[in-house]
Amino acid sequence: MHYITPDLCDAYPEQVQVVEPMFSNFGGHDSFGGEIVTIKCFEDNSIVKEQVDQPGKGKVMVVDGGGSLRRALLGDMLAEKAAKNGWEGIVIYGCVRDVDVLAQTDLGIQALASHPMKTDKRGIGDLNVTVTFGGVTFRPGEFVYADNNGIIVSPVALQMPE
Repeated sequence: MHYITPDLCDAYPEQVQVVEPMFSNFGGHDSFGGEIVTIKCFEDNSIVKEQVDQPGKGKVMVVDGGGSLRRALLGDMLAEKAAKNGWEGIVIYGCVRDVDVLAQTDLGIQALASHPMKTDKRGIGDLNVTVTFGGVTFRPGEFVYADNNGIIVSPVALQMPE
């Protein structure tokens, strides 16, 4: 499904919250959306690594990496696994790496920046907890939509207007 966030904002102004503009597209899909699955972690992508192996059809992984610009929470291998398992997209409040490969991956990816250094794997992080960044609270089971215009969140699934 192709989403246009300005059209969704126009059609559902009372439903949506807009994330502060700080994210860039890195994935092969510039538009994506779905049910929110959250991860809270800091410079440790162990939980991200576990989740990309899970079925993700209709879901978007929202990763609160604390805004760290010191380590990449997603690279080409994890992105490929996420795409293979049907994830619609990944939003990372942090960094990614292998950006040339990510741009060719069948997955929507938005993040703050790129960084070449991988994370440590210490098994630290939380799955499906409420996270807040960019002026918006992301709750597991709610919905997120993203495109080149920005990222929006809604408590209910939205349909593109005719």
